[in-house]
Amino acid sequence: MDMQKILEYRNARNRFCQRIGITVTELSPGYAKVVKAVTEDDLNPVDVAHGGLFFSMADNAAGSAMAAYGEQAVTLNAQYNFMRPARTGDTLTAVAQESKHGGTICVYEVRITDQNDNLTGTGTFTFYDLKQPLDID
Repeated sequence: MDMQKILEYRNARNRFCQRIGITVTELSPGYAKVVKAVTEDDLNPVDVAHGGLFFSMADNAAGSAMAAYGEQAVTLNAQYNFMRPARTGDTLTAVAQESKHGGTICVYEVRITDQNDNLTGTGTFTFYDLKQPLDID
């Protein structure tokens, strides 16, 4: 499987993540890393990064780790713990690692840190493998 093609596919085909600036930077089966620089457009009314940004990064990281197997999947369940805020100028990194790869159900643990390696949050994401190949060609 060509990981570079899958990485490019994930970045090119995820219009939502393109719009908000989330980029997959590393990928292998069961593992993914995504990054995002926090901008003023990402802030909530109290001037910290909106919780939806963290959740979107975590979901994209876990979904990318799942997609690295070359098959389509959908999120079945997700849980995220917010631990520390992020502000304009911070760079966030979400890393997803597989904790279970079943026949159709796969589970990923995600950690998001800032540029100083401070933990901003963690999550657990459960995916259902649709058993359909990615259309990367």
